[in-house]
Amino acid sequence: MIYFVTGGTGFIGKRLVRKLSARPNTTIYFLARTGTPEHIEQLRRTALYCGLGKAATLSAAKLLAGWSFNKAKLIPIAGDLLQPRLGVSKADIARCKDSIDHFFHLAAVYDLAAPADAQIAANIDGTRNALALAKALKVGHFHHFSSIAAAGLYEGSFREDMFEEAENLDNPYYQTKHDSEAIIRAESTLPWRIYRPAIVVGDSNTGEMDKIDGPYYFFKLIQRIRRALPQWAPMLGVEGGRLNIVPVNFVVDAVDHLAHHAGLDGQTFHLTDPTPMRVGELLNTIAKAAHAPTMSMFVNAALVGFIPQNVRKSVMALAPIRRLTQAIMKDLALPPDVMSFINYPTRFDSRNATRILDAAGITVPRFEDYAWRLWDYWERHLDPDLFVDCTLKGTIHGRIVLITGGSSGIGKAAAFQLAEAGAVTLIIGRDQEKLDATLKEAAQRGLTLYAYSCDVGDAVQCADLVRAIEARHGAVDVLVNNAGRSIRRAIESSFDRFHDFERTMQVNYFGCLRLTMGLLPGMIAKRNGHVINISSIGVLTNAPRFSAYVASKAALEAWTRCAASELADRGISFTTINMPLVRTPMIAPTRMYDHAPALTPEQAADMITEAIVRRPVRIATRLGVFGQMLHALLPRAAQISMNTAFRMFPDSDAAKGGKDEPPTAEQVALAQLMRGIHF
Repeated sequence: MIYFVTGGTGFIGKRLVRKLSARPNTTIYFLARTGTPEHIEQLRRTALYCGLGKAATLSAAKLLAGWSFNKAKLIPIAGDLLQPRLGVSKADIARCKDSIDHFFHLAAVYDLAAPADAQIAANIDGTRNALALAKALKVGHFHHFSSIAAAGLYEGSFREDMFEEAENLDNPYYQTKHDSEAIIRAESTLPWRIYRPAIVVGDSNTGEMDKIDGPYYFFKLIQRIRRALPQWAPMLGVEGGRLNIVPVNFVVDAVDHLAHHAGLDGQTFHLTDPTPMRVGELLNTIAKAAHAPTMSMFVNAALVGFIPQNVRKSVMALAPIRRLTQAIMKDLALPPDVMSFINYPTRFDSRNATRILDAAGITVPRFEDYAWRLWDYWERHLDPDLFVDCTLKGTIHGRIVLITGGSSGIGKAAAFQLAEAGAVTLIIGRDQEKLDATLKEAAQRGLTLYAYSCDVGDAVQCADLVRAIEARHGAVDVLVNNAGRSIRRAIESSFDRFHDFERTMQVNYFGCLRLTMGLLPGMIAKRNGHVINISSIGVLTNAPRFSAYVASKAALEAWTRCAASELADRGISFTTINMPLVRTPMIAPTRMYDHAPALTPEQAADMITEAIVRRPVRIATRLGVFGQMLHALLPRAAQISMNTAFRMFPDSDAAKGGKDEPPTAEQVALAQLMRGIHF
């Protein structure tokens, strides 16, 4: 049996080549672009993947040679999808003429986000060129790989014998897949068969996949939810329409069988799942495979269906709405067109293909049986973060970082990590002796720090500091507002201590603002800057006994949200870190904390370096996020819980004027349960 394959190095194509090569007495010709070393390497890998031996690159004309596997042969034919007759030479046409039994046309653009002109060239012109070559070769059968996209967004059940009924073909991908089928139906004088695969995912046995597509777009969002929330956290989701998904190995097995089955010419086959899942069910299955929280409540996204389509388009075309939508989709790493699948309206009747394939024992595996393989392969090989330099050195080397409160605790630990990564690290502190000690320790480690003495609560000192830093170093790239003052005292013990609230606001709020607003003009001028504010888990959990401290940090967070909204188009990023309890000199006066679980300064510094590398809007522990959700959804229950904890823990020695008592077993147990929360 002799075959000709276009797209033989693609995701489906290389697996089909491997499947065909397993047949006895097989010769496979496949289209190969010439002149690009990257493509030659791709072909070489395909040959090895298919078990056909290592190819040797000889010249531009003779790409590969020596491919053999028993009696099978894999022979590249130089050409180009966009040229007439695929750019295949007259000599190659003469060599293959009247000998090709089956011509498989897979080469195409399979990307909803691809430019329209590229899709027209590949999907429409490429199909016409492939058909012209097949006619010149006088092949036995022409097999065209289409897609369920050829149906557009048809409302209802789309049968295999339907074509002209397709509707809502506004997207270039839908239109070009539909038009390429039309070429085969109208212009082919050869026996033809058309295959419409559903959304194709990785191999159900190995999980292997080549690119991010279809449901994979939601994998990153699910991963982010898993990192933010415990697995048992309830989630609200959408029910959505039914998405039809099949693994690549099913598609290959089905095409191999249908192509060689007698009496099927002139027919179209839906390679689809007869029992597709709804969007919400599909995402829940992926979430379970990822050990992420699942959706326990669903909203029917079809509720917006009563809004006329032209009205929806008009609203989405408004500049503020369009920009907001683009920003949200970018933040979630989702392409804009993926939302059209949420209410996917089309069902696919595959009874003809299913009847033939069932008789051969070829069935679609259940998605829930192999979803974990897809997730595992994606997280190991396709996660976009794997291809980004996420190292601290790659992110911060040579950049100017300013850390307040850098002479001890979290700030000192972060300064050492950043200096080791090659950052120009500036530290700020009030105590010159502590700064000198930190510089000495850094020098012993072979690190260089630049120290400046300043009380950020003093407006004059802050202004002088900004001028000195910009004169010596230029505009700061990253500002870490870490310096802070904490007061642990119940409100009932503070009626005559209003100055406690004034002092914390002066440092934690006004001090941060003075420094930030002094440095922002330089950041804006070069359209690049990152401000990291160290807040507290107490802002999320409304920690009792810390009203002065939490209020000052909450004020800083509110200002940060406003600033981030104003400066989003100026290249300035803001990150808030809701830091849990950290074992630093700040908490030393409260002896009870000696028995409470707390982060080390180095662990807290890791949160700062993570913020620098990833630039998220917020970094918080799962317990902190859960506390925020509890206060939002069940505020009365949250208040009672925090009040119970408040009454269990006494004021500190400094606050009550006495001696701290050793913690009780009950207090230790609660502190362990609510790790990192201040009491």
